[in-house]
Amino acid sequence: MAEKIAVYPGTFDPMTKGHFDLIQRGAKLYDKLIVAVAASSSKDGAMFSAEERLEMIAEDVLSSGIDNVEIKVLDTLLVDFCRREGAKVVIRGVRVYSDFEYEFQMALTNRRLAPEIETLFMMPSENLSYVTASTVREIVRYGGDIDSFVTDAVKKRLAVK
Repeated sequence: MAEKIAVYPGTFDPMTKGHFDLIQRGAKLYDKLIVAVAASSSKDGAMFSAEERLEMIAEDVLSSGIDNVEIKVLDTLLVDFCRREGAKVVIRGVRVYSDFEYEFQMALTNRRLAPEIETLFMMPSENLSYVTASTVREIVRYGGDIDSFVTDAVKKRLAVK
């Protein structure tokens, strides 16, 4: 039987506890979960390079004991990345309705480009549903406490920055 592979793409700049929640839960659903880190962040005020984001995610995955997650750079169209990796599912996090509108558009576009790849929408745990990377960046910019929003690896990197 073929290995069931899913891809969880994003900028993860920085990775939040909500992102990590989906990594942990997605890893339980599939034989292999590939966290696909966007090569460059198109979002304003990027905090970390792709290499730094890869390293932080890898550190948190390793310390959590999850053994079926790979972290790779996403440097092409998502559907082409999925085909190259043999993935048939894309996991997307949805917190609020506005997320769903955007993600729904992307899912339909991806379906048009690659009908063999499904999109699975997952909600983060309710206690993490309000956390966004852009909110974390804003809190950091003004010197606020982000400990309850980000993982240990992110906290360590932010302390150095």
